[in-house]
Amino acid sequence: MSQPMAWYDQALCLHLRSVNFAELTRYRKTQVDARAREIQRLEKVLQDAGIKLTSVASAVWSASSREIIEALIAGERDPAVLAQMAKSRMRAKIPQLEEALYGHFGAHHAFVAKQIIDHIDYLDSAIGALTQEICERLLPFEPAVALVASIPGISTITAQVIIAETGGDMSRFPTAEHLCAWAGLAPASYESAGKRKPAGTRHGSTSLRRAMIEAARAAARTKGTYASAQYARIARRRGPNKAAVAVANSMLNVVWHLLTNGELYQDLGADYFESHKDPTVQVKRLTKRIEALGFDVTVTERVA
Repeated sequence: MSQPMAWYDQALCLHLRSVNFAELTRYRKTQVDARAREIQRLEKVLQDAGIKLTSVASAVWSASSREIIEALIAGERDPAVLAQMAKSRMRAKIPQLEEALYGHFGAHHAFVAKQIIDHIDYLDSAIGALTQEICERLLPFEPAVALVASIPGISTITAQVIIAETGGDMSRFPTAEHLCAWAGLAPASYESAGKRKPAGTRHGSTSLRRAMIEAARAAARTKGTYASAQYARIARRRGPNKAAVAVANSMLNVVWHLLTNGELYQDLGADYFESHKDPTVQVKRLTKRIEALGFDVTVTERVA
């Protein structure tokens, strides 16, 4: 048997042994997604009733929003009374909130909204129970979860998914590139007439790929990190989707090294790419830009 097939079979066996963990994290993800869809449905019900809550509140589902919606369900229709239910920072927006709460919230809106809220409560309970079970089953892997969660953009929940999907044993993957390929984050190519051409990414573990891409998008929003700089750099040239895949690949590469070496993540910093640029190349690029503006440029290297 060839070496590539041998490592893939080992990875498959590992996947089958860790499926008990993975089934739990995957099912939790379906419940989280279902919860998000229910919140979207609730917003549509409010919009249909002319209630523009999200024009004032940052989210349709918060402590303030829930109290207001439950009051609407109970029959309260006075915008001034409803607006006074705002809590904390939302109280500064009470005048705008009053305007947003004028609408035609009817009995059918109340009935549907009540069903949605009950379903959200059920999903919250299910997600909580699943998370508790996952945490208990992953107790032996707590050090590995902590290592993975030290990477910016990877939450504890995402770290749990990574450990559940891979088993946390990187010895099953000869290199970080093998792990990325198994996760469907490595570049694929096809060969025709002796020429190789890119063909997107390879097929792999759908759950792990999705978790890593979500983590990459979260990392892109962090400040002063290598991942955010890498994402911005690639997104400018190739778009946000390819940037997310590329950053996900880099992050999973880091996961392999952290779990292999047992070391916490040390960020390279947002200035990594700038500090590693060839000064000569930068000088040529900037000189061309200045000359394009109609100026003559003379560059003299400073003596140290």
